[in-house]
Amino acid sequence: MTREEDIKKAVEVLRKGGVILYPTDTVWGIGCDATNAEAVKRVYDIKQRDDSKALICLVDSDARMQRYFRNVPDVAWQLIDSLKEGSAKPTTLILDGAINLAPNLIAEDGSLGIRITQEPFSKELCYRFQKALVSTSANISGEPAAQNYCDIDPRIIEQVDYVCWSRRQEHNPHTPSSIIRLRGNGEVEIIRR
Repeated sequence: MTREEDIKKAVEVLRKGGVILYPTDTVWGIGCDATNAEAVKRVYDIKQRDDSKALICLVDSDARMQRYFRNVPDVAWQLIDSLKEGSAKPTTLILDGAINLAPNLIAEDGSLGIRITQEPFSKELCYRFQKALVSTSANISGEPAAQNYCDIDPRIIEQVDYVCWSRRQEHNPHTPSSIIRLRGNGEVEIIRR
């Protein structure tokens, strides 16, 4: 299967409210349409995760990210620009004022974690889907994140609607993203390096 066919199939499943397993710019992820509350609930159920613990989203561009927040602070744009320039570790930003997403995806305080992916497969997947994509590590809550496809618990594979073929053969070390919390008042908090 070509990468293009793989992405096309994944997008078809996502548009029908399905849940997928896919390679990201960090570890393997469980994904769904970030605007579909039923699909988001399924992801929480698959992970056996309390829905009070937020999930993050992936998007392919600055413009798409901007659709999901009332206001993106200047410091966020500066950080995003600096990340694009170097070979920095993928970084998830937690921003206030999330909008246009499934209510069960947005934290109680109105914030959301989001990352603009630069990795070719996940970037193309997000671009073709044309919406934010839930991206949470492909593991049962409390267990180690699946760095590669071979690390994914079979219980997760059985519960999703589609498993992407791309990058299944990899055996490379991958780590979760850095996480930085940016508040509207300009306060910056590093949650995970």
